[in-house]
Amino acid sequence: MTRNFSDNFLWGGATAANQLEGAYNEAGKGLSIADALPGGKQRFPLVAKPDFDWTLDPEKYVYPNHQGIDHYHRYKEDIALFAKMGFKCYRMSIAWSRIFPNGDEVEPNEAGLAFYDDIFDECLKYGIEPVVTISHYEMPLYLAKEYGGWKNRKLVDFFERYAKVVLTRFYKKVKYWMTFNEINCAFHFPIMSQGMVPATGALEKKNVYQAFHHQFVASSKAVKIAHELNPELEIGCMILYATTYAYDANPINQLATLQQNQDFNFYCADVQVRGEYPAYTQRLWKNDGVDSIEIADGDLELLKENTVDYIAFSYYMSTVINETDSNTEQAQGNLIGGVKNPFLESSDWGWQIDPTGLRIALNELYGRYEKPLFIVENGLGAYDELDEHFQVADDYRISYLRSHIEAMAEAVNDGVDLMGYTPWGCIDLVSASTGEMSKRYGFIYVDLDDNGKGSGERYEKKSFNWYKNVIATNGKKL
Repeated sequence: MTRNFSDNFLWGGATAANQLEGAYNEAGKGLSIADALPGGKQRFPLVAKPDFDWTLDPEKYVYPNHQGIDHYHRYKEDIALFAKMGFKCYRMSIAWSRIFPNGDEVEPNEAGLAFYDDIFDECLKYGIEPVVTISHYEMPLYLAKEYGGWKNRKLVDFFERYAKVVLTRFYKKVKYWMTFNEINCAFHFPIMSQGMVPATGALEKKNVYQAFHHQFVASSKAVKIAHELNPELEIGCMILYATTYAYDANPINQLATLQQNQDFNFYCADVQVRGEYPAYTQRLWKNDGVDSIEIADGDLELLKENTVDYIAFSYYMSTVINETDSNTEQAQGNLIGGVKNPFLESSDWGWQIDPTGLRIALNELYGRYEKPLFIVENGLGAYDELDEHFQVADDYRISYLRSHIEAMAEAVNDGVDLMGYTPWGCIDLVSASTGEMSKRYGFIYVDLDDNGKGSGERYEKKSFNWYKNVIATNGKKL
């Protein structure tokens, strides 16, 4: 029996405030951790150095997040283009430091709240459902510098206040919410989601697990607030998912693959979806040299009573585990790499392209949790060339997305409950991993280079009309 995408399937696109808004110091906004990240391929190596302390050095580095693509001033133009494509939803984030500039204030910044009121009104004018991430790699810089990031229990209270403000303000306009973007990425890079660098304990695994616990508690508090405002609100967790294969049939590699799935793909979701720490927690902590973490009275009950409504995830690539041969060629990836898979092609940035892996991911997640799934990031980062007619023939992107949508359809046929699909960077924006504009994902070309130079004009790529037709036919014509 063939199952079609549901009539209310949420087709759309995804962005993050820190990567497209710009206006980093306007209307009372404070600095975020993203504002302190220099641009260029050395972004991650630079911030991983022991002496990185969040100090901005504009004479030495460029900071492309400060400008983004100026969505802050051009959001009406951008949302009109989303509407032209036929978006049913738009996944975006609220910049925490627009609402609480330092993060620890008692009263919010009204100008920041008013900006998002305008954004949501503009979306709803076109019948586009906002899908909002409360924290997407943009915690206030002050909380990272002065409090040491999420290892500090005080951030639970600060986040609860922030979540209560935005949920109370916007719950009549926004039905779909997520708490933390790619929460599990902190296993490899705590700076993005936990606000910790080596100087503030990022290399100590106990700090990472403590920070996870504080985020789990904070997420549950947000779920509780949302459901008390309106039980019909849907609030999910969001994880980075990388389908994981064993390199061969060697039991050592099979076991390592099982544990990699548990530790990276499932640990955070297990707590947020099932409401309790999984059975393998002690094994995982012990492997990382952690005996225990601090769990306050009432925390475990809060987690159990306030689980998420759906599981959102990013999927770009799969990975391969090989514990028995250190000489195998390595591959790049979304914060994680792994062994190169000889059966797959790779993107311009070395990420392995695996649409079948998406079908596997959907089946693995739904089989484990039996909760609705939402693919909120997927796409191809590539070098796009604007021709003399101001067009981009991005057939490679169409091919990538087509194959992944086909895999989604097969997963629905397998019985998976899939809510929606929002390809990443539906309009070109600043890359989170490298701070580059040249790594483009969008259906809409933005005329800016890696140094922020250019007209900033928007141009529809070939994929724009292709995706418009996909949405119009509810995925039947690819």
